[in-house]
Amino acid sequence: MKKIASFTIDHTILPKGLYTSRVDGDCVTYDIRMRRPNKEPVLENGAVHTLEHLIATFVRNSEYSDSVVYFGPMGCRTGFYFIVRDTVSPGQVISLLQNAFAFCADFSGEVPGVSEKECGNWKDHDLDGAKKEAAAMLKVLEGWKTEQLVYPSR
Repeated sequence: MKKIASFTIDHTILPKGLYTSRVDGDCVTYDIRMRRPNKEPVLENGAVHTLEHLIATFVRNSEYSDSVVYFGPMGCRTGFYFIVRDTVSPGQVISLLQNAFAFCADFSGEVPGVSEKECGNWKDHDLDGAKKEAAAMLKVLEGWKTEQLVYPSR
């Protein structure tokens, strides 16, 4: 089988950050890397799950909601994928995600979609962990520029 694009990225040198992963027609996939692969402990499940609920809700309620295709965790638990239509510019994506992580870092109240009826694993959430992870990622994204969206190479 042909190797998929995400397996061609050198994970041994990948720092935390935001990268353009791939472009498929009018869809752009962004790699939100919150952990250095194989060098730092992975994100905890409860925090990942809560971040997914909060950020997915935030971006789908933003001015770009019609262009949001997907937001969800990577299986390796080192970050998330964010897929949008190309009607959202890279600069707008950076700003949207900065705002989303700020929203999460300061969130209080009931996490959206956390009930047995709404969620397939509703008991596995960690708001405090999600807030901590969001605050840490917000620092990474502070001042992030479109030129930085390219994966590093040796």
